[in-house]
Amino acid sequence: MSAEIIDGKAFAAGLRERVGTHAGDFEAKAGRKAGLAVVLVGEDPASQVYVRSKGKQTVAAGMASFEHKLPADTSQSDLIAMVEQLNADPGVDGILVQLPLPDHLDEHTVISTISPDKDVDGFHVINAGRLAVGQSGFVPCTPLGCMMLLADRMGDLSGKDAVVIGRSNIVGKPMAQLLLDANATVTIAHSRTKDLPEVVRRADIVVAAVGRAEMVKAEWLKPGAVVIDVGINRLPPADGEDKGKLVGDVDFGGASEVAGAITPVPGGVGPMTIAVLLRNSLVAAYRNEGLDVPVDL
Repeated sequence: MSAEIIDGKAFAAGLRERVGTHAGDFEAKAGRKAGLAVVLVGEDPASQVYVRSKGKQTVAAGMASFEHKLPADTSQSDLIAMVEQLNADPGVDGILVQLPLPDHLDEHTVISTISPDKDVDGFHVINAGRLAVGQSGFVPCTPLGCMMLLADRMGDLSGKDAVVIGRSNIVGKPMAQLLLDANATVTIAHSRTKDLPEVVRRADIVVAAVGRAEMVKAEWLKPGAVVIDVGINRLPPADGEDKGKLVGDVDFGGASEVAGAITPVPGGVGPMTIAVLLRNSLVAAYRNEGLDVPVDL
C-alpha cells in the first residue's frame, strides 16, 4: 500500500486564485483594495523571509500590502502605538505582527492590542474564545489550512476518530476545536500522554504538530489513516551537504506505506499557511465593509 500524497501546494494555489478573483470583486464594490499590514520588529532572518513572501503574495492576489519594519530596540509603547494606529486605519483590514518578537517585548500584550476584527492570524484571546463557543471569528492560519485539506480529501468528518499531537495555542488547540466543530471525536495528545503510539493507532485522522523530527513512526498508524504533518524540522547536514534536509514530525517514508493519505514536507501544510492568511485578510475586508463574504473563501 502506498499513501496518496495530499498536495498542499496545488490546493494553496487554487485558494490564492479564488482570493485574487474575490479581491477584484471587493475592490469594485468598496472602491479600494483590501489591505494587510505586517509589522516586523528586528532583523530575524527567517522572519524577514516570511514577511517578504507575505508581501509579494498579498500584492499578487490584488490586495494592498503595508509593511512596517521597526528596529530591534523598539519599545513596547512604540509598538503598541503602531498597532493602535493600524487599528484606526480604515484602509487596513488585517494586522499581523510577525513573531517571535525580541525578548524585551510582551507578545501577549501586543497581540491583545490588535483589534479582534483585524486579527487575521487568529491569535487574539477573543478570537480563541469565539472559536471555542462556535462563533464567527478568525482562526489561526495553519490549522484552518489543515482543515481545508482534510475536508477536500475526506469530505464529511463526522464520527471520525482524530488525534492531534501537540497542544500549542497556534496549532494544536485550535486544530482540535475545528475537528470537534466538524463532529469528529478528538483526542489531544502531548509529551505527557501515556502510550502515545497506542493512542495514535486508533485514529482515522492524525495531525502531528510537535516540532520533533520524524517522531511519528509507521507502526503508530492505523492502516488507511489520513496524516497531516504540520512539522518543519531541518536535519543535521549529511557529508557533503551545506544544510540538512527538511522533514516533518512524521517518518514520511515509513508512514507512506501504511497511511491512506499524507501531506509531504515540504509541499504539504506549509504553502497553506500564507494562502489562508490572504483568505482571512480578504474575509476581514468584506466584513469591515459590511459586505457578504463569498461562500468559496
